[in-house]
Amino acid sequence: MHHTVSTTNGYTNGHAKVLHIVIIGGSLAGLASGISLLRLGHKITILERNPTPLLQNQGAGIVAGGDTLAFFKQYDRCQRPFAVPSQKRMYLDREGEVVHEVAMKQAMTSWDLAYFVMRANFDGLESGYCDVPEREHGDGVAEYRYGSTFNKVEEAEGQVKVHFTDASGAKQVLDTDLLIGADGPSSSVRKQFCPDVQRTATGYCALRGTVPETEANDTTLEVFRERFAFFHCQGLQILAHLIPGPLGNVEPGQRLVNFVWYYNFSSCELEELMTDADGKRHRYTLPPGKMSKAVWARLTKVAEEKMPPQFAEIVGKTKQPFAQAITDVISPTNSFLGGKVLLIGDALAGFRPHTVASTSQAAYDAMVLAEYVGGKKSHEEYVRETMQYGRLLQRRGVEMGTRSQYGADVPLEDHIKDRNLASTKREEEVYPEWTQHGLP
Repeated sequence: MHHTVSTTNGYTNGHAKVLHIVIIGGSLAGLASGISLLRLGHKITILERNPTPLLQNQGAGIVAGGDTLAFFKQYDRCQRPFAVPSQKRMYLDREGEVVHEVAMKQAMTSWDLAYFVMRANFDGLESGYCDVPEREHGDGVAEYRYGSTFNKVEEAEGQVKVHFTDASGAKQVLDTDLLIGADGPSSSVRKQFCPDVQRTATGYCALRGTVPETEANDTTLEVFRERFAFFHCQGLQILAHLIPGPLGNVEPGQRLVNFVWYYNFSSCELEELMTDADGKRHRYTLPPGKMSKAVWARLTKVAEEKMPPQFAEIVGKTKQPFAQAITDVISPTNSFLGGKVLLIGDALAGFRPHTVASTSQAAYDAMVLAEYVGGKKSHEEYVRETMQYGRLLQRRGVEMGTRSQYGADVPLEDHIKDRNLASTKREEEVYPEWTQHGLP
C-alpha cells in the first residue's frame, strides 16, 4: 500500500535537473526532509516500514522549539493552530508548593498533530486534523510507501540503488540520486556504514501519558494550565504541560495534560516494564495501552509516595501510559558514498529527551538539507553544521540525564541551570572545538 501525489509540471525551482530522492523512515524527520525537498521540485519517495499511518506515538507531547516553529512557518500550508502556549516555567517541591518560577513563552504541541499536518503537506493524506492544502506550481512528486523495509544501498553509475522489501514481501530496487536515512536511533541505513555504532541503554525510562484537562481537579490544573512544571528528587524527574487534544484541538476544555516521568529501573524491573499485558517483550518502546496493569499499579504507588500531589494525580488518572527506554547513539559522520547517502535526525544523533530538541533537530536538519540540495550550502558546510549541532546536543542530553537520574543530592539550582541551557537558541550556541573534530 502506498499513497501518491503526482504533478505534471517539470518546474524545478531553477535546479539543473529533477532529482529522485529516497527517504528511509516516514516519521517526523523523514517527513520534514521530504517536505523541504519536495518544495524544491524534486521527486521524493518515503519508504516507511510500518504498514499503516504511524499512530504509536499518538498523544505524546512535543515542546516546539525555535527550529520546529521556523520549519512550520516556512513550509506548513495548512495554517491551523499548531500549539498550546505556555507562559511560565515552574518547579514544585514535594508538597506541591512552587519553589521557583520564571516567565518564559513556549509552544507545546503533540506528536500526532505534527505528523498529520506534515502528511497533509507532503502527500496530501486526509485526516481529521487539518484540511489538505492545494499543491502549488513548482512542487515535486511525493510518494509515501507503507510496509517497506530497507535492506541495503549500493553505488552504481553515479547513482545509488536502494534495495528494500515491499508490503507484499517482494524484493524491490529503486535507482535514486540521493538516499536520506531518517530511520531513527536504530537506523538500518547507519548500520550498513557504521556497523560498530551501537544504540545503548542508559538504565532509565520515560513513562508518558495524558489526561483530559477536564478530569484534573482545579488545584492541579492551575499548576499545568499554560505552565511548564517540573519536579526533581533522587533518581526521579517529572514534567508536565498542556498539549492539543483529540484531532489537535487547542481550545480550553479540549486539551490534554501531558507528562513525562523519568525513572530508574533495574534490569529485572525493565524486563517486567517492557513486557506487555499479552506477554510480548518490547525492546525500546511500550505502546499506549499495552502496559501490564500490575506494573502500572506499582508505579502509581511510587508516584503517590514521592511526587507532589498535582503530579501524582495526573499519573494516577492516566488510562493508557506508555514507556520509552532512554538510549544513547551518535554516528561519527552523516555523509557516505561521496554525499549520496546522508543521515538526519535521530539516525544521526539520538538526543535524550531532556534536551527537548529531537523534533527541532529533525526540522533543522531538513532546512539545512534543503539549502544544500538547493545549492545554497556546500557539502562541507552541510556536514559541519549538522554534525556539530548533533554532537553538542547529544552530549548535553547525556550530561543532563546523568545528573538528573544518578546525581547525589543535586541542588535544584543545577537542574534549573540545565533546563535553561537546554533552552538556548540554536543561533546562540557556542560550539567547543571537540564538536568540530574531524569535520570539513
